[in-house]
Formats: sequence, C-alpha cells, structure tokens
Amino acid sequence: MRIQQLHYIIKIVETGSINEAAKQLFITQPSLSHAVRELEKEMGIEIFIRNPKGITLTKDGVEFLSYARQVIEQTTLLEERYKSHTKTRELFSVSSQHYAFVVNAFVSLLKGIDMSRYELFLRETRTWEIIDDVKNFRSEIGVLFLNAYNRDVLTKLFEDNRLDYTSLFTTKPHVFISQDNPLAQKKSIKLEDLDDFPYLSYDQGFHNSFYFSEEIMSQLPHKKSIVVSDRATLFNLMIGLNGYTFATGILNSNLNTDRIISLPLEVEDEIELIYIKHQKAILSKMGEQFLSLLLEEVKLTQE
Repeated sequence: MRIQQLHYIIKIVETGSINEAAKQLFITQPSLSHAVRELEKEMGIEIFIRNPKGITLTKDGVEFLSYARQVIEQTTLLEERYKSHTKTRELFSVSSQHYAFVVNAFVSLLKGIDMSRYELFLRETRTWEIIDDVKNFRSEIGVLFLNAYNRDVLTKLFEDNRLDYTSLFTTKPHVFISQDNPLAQKKSIKLEDLDDFPYLSYDQGFHNSFYFSEEIMSQLPHKKSIVVSDRATLFNLMIGLNGYTFATGILNSNLNTDRIISLPLEVEDEIELIYIKHQKAILSKMGEQFLSLLLEEVKLTQE
C-alpha cells in the first residue's frame, strides 16, 4: 500500500467518478483503475461497487476511507512539522469521554502556557476512538472509566493495542438530573426511582457494544431512552425532559450549569477513572502537568 493510492481513493470519492478523478490527478483512467484494483487485492476487500452510473463505496470501503483520511491527515502533519523550514509548534492532544473536569484541567493548563507555541487538541469523543487515538499517537493521553462490567474487555483491548493504563481516582456512581426533577429532593436514588424518566446516554457509533458505553449499567433495559452526541444536548434534555444519566458525581457549574445536580446512586459498583498512554510513548511535561491539574480539579469539585 502506498500513500499515493490513498490519495487516489479519496479523490475518487470526492469526485464520484474514476474518470473525473483521473483528470484531476493528471493520470489516465486505466492507470487509476489499475491502482485501485491493486489496492483492493492487497487489502483483501472491495472498496468500490462499480456500475454504469458511477461508483459507490462498499461497507468495507466506508471504513477504509475513514482510515485513509486519517493516514493522509497525519502524513500532512508530519510533513509540515519536519519538512517546513519555519519554526514548528509543539503538539499536545488529549482524547476523553465527556467529563467537565477534563475540560477544566485543559483550560487551566492553557492559562499557564504561551498558546502560540503549541498545536492543541481536546477531543471529547467515543470510547473506541479514544483508544484508537492513543494507539495511533493522535493523542498523548486518553481519559475514560473502568468498572466491574467493562474492565476485562477494555484492559484486554489495552493490552492488544500496547497501551498502559493508570488509575486517577475511584468514585461511587451518581445520577445527574435537573434541579427541577421530581427526584431532586431525595438524598440518594434507587434504580427503580428512575423507571419513568428518560435515560440519556452518549452515542458510540459503530462500536456501540455495552462495554464501550460511557455510562455504567448500560446493559440494563430502559423504558425510555435517548442517545446524544454532546454534553450540551444531554444537559438540555435533563432540564427539558427530566432526563437522567449515570456519571462520576463530579460537577462544575462553570461548564455544567448550576441547574444540574448530582445524587448518589444506590448500587454496589465503583467507577475508576483512568488515563491511557501508548507503551512506546513517554509523557511530555505538558502531559504530566495536565494530569496533575486534572487531579487538582477533581479534589476541588469533591470538597
């Protein structure tokens, strides 16, 4: 497989036509078709379905395109960093599940540095993508949780992908609800108390196994359920529909709004927040500082 072949695939998808892609790439149509067939043979998949009206991606092709774009993006960054004669900026990237304390720690980190010297990324994303980001060095650090249900599956995945994980802190499960929710006056909540309220969870895309959920006990059935992709939507649904979600119990009104409250959930379970890093990577000073600030943020919100 060559980088040029990945460029070919992306251009064909952009134009919707092998003929048009060949024109824009300044090569002949037979040469382009041959390059695609060679790539398909090497990868053992069919990337395109060819028909008289044009071409469409197969299911394998859609997944391959996603990886191809990531490779080209990383190749471009690599070339810009090492081929450019101008002074380059240092990279620092964190991938995380949807935790406000991670955002706050990132903000505190940036306040203490000259941001013009860095290329900075904070990805609030899906569990699988956090693992994939760290595995492929797109992020230095990944932040997610383990519990009794997902631990064996995720730690095996870490091992298979040469990732180390380190515990940050352990906490008891909580329920996030609106301060106007009828349950808001309770001191703690039982699972049966939640039966008539909408359960809110984060979308995990293709990798939507219960083991990759951001919420504990995701395997339990719910009479009402809504899947969202971002924290703002989730909190709006808590307020507008009296929805709820399971979480760490750590809230910060600066990011979460003071209309959301956290109540202990009466279950025999624990949530262990961890960070992952690649075994071949050494934490940068930025990474070490970020983790220190993250733990400080947790202590402040728990006091």
